[in-house]
Amino acid sequence: MSLLLGIDTGGTYTDAVLYCPDRGVLASAKALTTREDLALGIDAAAGRVLPEDAGRVAMVSISTTLATNAIVEGQGAPVCLLLIGQGPEALPRSGLGAALGGDPVAFITGGHDATGAELRPLDEAAIAQAVARHAGTVSAFAVTAHFAVRNAAHEARAHALVHEHCDRPVTCSQDLSERLDAPRRALTTVLNARLIPMIADLIAAVERMMERRGLNAPLMVVKGDGSLVQAGLARQRPVETILSGPAASIVGGHHLAEAGDALVVDMGGTTSDIAVLERGRPRLRDDGASVGGWRTMVRAVAAHTVGLGGDSEVQVGKDGARVGPRRVVPMSLLVQQRPELLDVLERRCERMLYETDQVRLVMLAGPAPASGQLTRFERELTAELSPGPRWVSDIASDRVLLRVLERLLRRGLVAVSAFTPTDAAHVLGLQRTWSPEGARAAAELWRRLALDAGAFTDPDLDSFCRWVLDALTLSAGHAVVTAALAHEDAGIETDSGPARSLVSRALGGGERGTRLLNVALRLERPLVAVGAPAASYFPPVAERLSATLRVPRHAEVANAVGAVAAGVLQSARVLISAPSSGCFRVHAGAEVRDFSAFRESLTHARSRAIAIAREKARAAGADEVHVETEQQDLRAPGTGGEEIFIETSVTATALGRPNLERLAGGAAPG
Repeated sequence: MSLLLGIDTGGTYTDAVLYCPDRGVLASAKALTTREDLALGIDAAAGRVLPEDAGRVAMVSISTTLATNAIVEGQGAPVCLLLIGQGPEALPRSGLGAALGGDPVAFITGGHDATGAELRPLDEAAIAQAVARHAGTVSAFAVTAHFAVRNAAHEARAHALVHEHCDRPVTCSQDLSERLDAPRRALTTVLNARLIPMIADLIAAVERMMERRGLNAPLMVVKGDGSLVQAGLARQRPVETILSGPAASIVGGHHLAEAGDALVVDMGGTTSDIAVLERGRPRLRDDGASVGGWRTMVRAVAAHTVGLGGDSEVQVGKDGARVGPRRVVPMSLLVQQRPELLDVLERRCERMLYETDQVRLVMLAGPAPASGQLTRFERELTAELSPGPRWVSDIASDRVLLRVLERLLRRGLVAVSAFTPTDAAHVLGLQRTWSPEGARAAAELWRRLALDAGAFTDPDLDSFCRWVLDALTLSAGHAVVTAALAHEDAGIETDSGPARSLVSRALGGGERGTRLLNVALRLERPLVAVGAPAASYFPPVAERLSATLRVPRHAEVANAVGAVAAGVLQSARVLISAPSSGCFRVHAGAEVRDFSAFRESLTHARSRAIAIAREKARAAGADEVHVETEQQDLRAPGTGGEEIFIETSVTATALGRPNLERLAGGAAPG
């Protein structure tokens, strides 16, 4: 009997399942994600499901929301962008400059034109200078060249030059996307480079667990389109794992709920991901996934991702309660881990409270980083936090320190603990995982804050917690409605204006007794809810949307189920252009070849696309690959009713299951 181990590492929990293709889930477990050392949480979860004879496990596969969460929360390692053939005017486009933040960018002479011809020679000396200047302060380099999709020669040369001068990882845009739109390709490349250390740490943590447990099996990673790829390739292209968690949850939700057409929502600790399942397969976005406000060029599930989860920070003010988008450490969890902090919370209730920073604790997320990696103010702040958690208002007394704190938060070096829906659920008895006393103390702090702000008037603590969870229900319902309308291409914006007011009214926001008109919504497809908080939070969402709710057995570990139920899928796109009359040019990465007849160019393009897709699928770990091709022709009307050829693209998609014997034997790269 073949056994598969699925692991999902999220912002709060790490899940593990032991899965049999014939019998389904044999065992499941959850453990807290240990961000300071991911291997600890992974080993704790895996150890609870592995059989005594670990050698029976034929494959280990992981999905993760770490990349998605990092982008949503604005975290990641510092990178340097080498922008070839473009100047500063490219930075405002597609939010590239905002995504870079304070990270360096070097503008390098070079690039190609739309036909694949070289515009200017590549300035190799400028690349060497940029590497020498920044290699000591960044974790990776991102390389994007003008029209690299038509000729990737300059990117390939830049990649080699960086490796000649330093040992930092290099990401080239040609490896991530074959589509036009240079700024978006650059944005995607920057995000990929920024995520390399994080995903490398995750894979290394799983490998350490496998070595400790005696697991000699291939290791796979779920991509954002729901397919699998060898761990070695995921290390190089971690941006392809954004929406890995949602993709795995959709695949897992399909298998667990046996759903064909449905709306699948996966709520974790940090984010909620909503996607459409059609005939048992997730709908994909070929034009690129949007995460955290950034529009990437990563082919992924068409998921609507919002910063809303069980561990989202609750904020109260005159306008009521708001949940998210930032994830924090629930105070019930903090007190569970450090019981001495319960007295700190209770004594805080005796003070006058007038701002949120008075009731938010900040702490080091792991061991203090080396002082050489920090500025003077950052060293001072981390030194203050070394003894233990401190109230934000006590240590960040001016704007300079607040900015320093925000910078450390973005880098994931410190963490904040505050009141969350998870704490409210503990007070109401909906969850019993962590300290109920810590949850009640935290709820009392935020209730007093809400009373002083005039946002809440009921003195009952349970009523306050129900008010908070009602705000979560309203936000979750809004997210489901927005995802459904986006799937229909309805063109209705629900973030603001009359549409938002009508949706809020339909979901039960406001006082019904004061209305002359009520509004109702009905979700026509079943709502499949998975993730740890699904059973607690989604019954009222489904009720307000008049939806059929399915929370399948093992819903809390659906991501880990999807990690082992998925297959390998790789695609390759080859383009044919017409740079001049009677010339048809085939663009396949750095390979550019001209033909005098279109039929010959099409035959070559199809052959190269199939070969590249097969090669990519084999490198990803597949066996017995099935390849499908699709041709798209772009022509314009000409004089006399004739059509003018513009371009043709041939896309080959290779599908297959992992070749476990070959991968276990180490024949595949990675």
